[in-house]
Amino acid sequence: MSQRPIYLDCHSTTPIDERVLEAMMPYFTRYFGNSSSATHIYGWESEAAVQKARETIADAINCHPEAIIFTSGATEANNLAIKGIAEAYFNKGQHIITVQTEHQAVLDPCHYLETLGFEITFLPVQKNGLIDLDQLEKAIRPETILLSVMAANNEIGVIQPLAKIGQICHDHKVLFHSDAAQAIGKIPLDVQTMNLDVMSVTAHKVYGPKGIGALYVRRRNPRVRLVAQLHGGGQEKGIRAGTLYTPQIVGFAKAVELALEEIESEGKRQSQLRDHLWHQLSQLDGIHLNGHPTQRLPGNLNISVEKVDGSALLLGLQSTVAISSGSACSSMGTTPSHVLLALGHGDYLAYASLRFGLGRFTSTQDIKQVSASTMNTIKSLRQAII
Repeated sequence: MSQRPIYLDCHSTTPIDERVLEAMMPYFTRYFGNSSSATHIYGWESEAAVQKARETIADAINCHPEAIIFTSGATEANNLAIKGIAEAYFNKGQHIITVQTEHQAVLDPCHYLETLGFEITFLPVQKNGLIDLDQLEKAIRPETILLSVMAANNEIGVIQPLAKIGQICHDHKVLFHSDAAQAIGKIPLDVQTMNLDVMSVTAHKVYGPKGIGALYVRRRNPRVRLVAQLHGGGQEKGIRAGTLYTPQIVGFAKAVELALEEIESEGKRQSQLRDHLWHQLSQLDGIHLNGHPTQRLPGNLNISVEKVDGSALLLGLQSTVAISSGSACSSMGTTPSHVLLALGHGDYLAYASLRFGLGRFTSTQDIKQVSASTMNTIKSLRQAII
């Protein structure tokens, strides 16, 4: 059997940690009840597990457990937040602000709302991927109802200053939403100090199962109103209908719990490995670091490479390392990364980009092999052009 490539695509998804899977298994078999079944022990067992998980996730972001609404993932949570607020606050205003480098799970709902008459301001970013806070504040109008800014970018790893953004929103009485799918368990998140009103999270970016996420919805100061986007069973206080997937919810909570236990040590370890990889690759000419050099996720390295064909670069590396050139949700497309274009790259350089996503199971030896293979591939492609 041939050796599988080294996995460095942890922004796309992560493997389930065995400790997470172990916590989930009893809820597929022994404790299989529907958590909405209030008349017998099978339902009570599942309901207790869901409540415990809700408390764990709430503690992780410093909110009340009842402020956590379970969804199928961050995409659904983003849609619920953006479209749900747009409908609920329609009479107050129809202006929403977001950022050009957001995930499509934010951009697409915003484009959809444009077809209904909403006006969306798509803020540009600076060359380092950070938004200009003065520009943000100037974009706010009396009819602005919502600002959506992701906590950490899924391609370039840039961490936005959420606390400062939240203060601006609080001062102007504008609701603040953040897609924190990439951030949960990797950087500290506190919805109170960051003045976050709604926040989307998911499990599969943090060694939990796919198909489960959550939306934090502020309950006071202010109490955020949402119009449900799924109707049918009254679950989650009528905000999100559908039978709760108890094993997935248990796994989500366990994944978050483990990540927080290791957040400092693992962050330091991944940062050191990432910096070593960048040090090696940057010895070649024409290698560009995309995003802020330090204000980024510990496991993220995104580069663009001059004088190579982007498709040939990925093809040359695929037997050695599993990586992507951008978001997994758009990697099958034929257009260059909208994130890299927003940084000011031309199409050719945006195509010739690599996103390295280091994770919990990435070793020093992995990085040594990947750096050597990447450098050799780049050199070979450049020599072929000559």
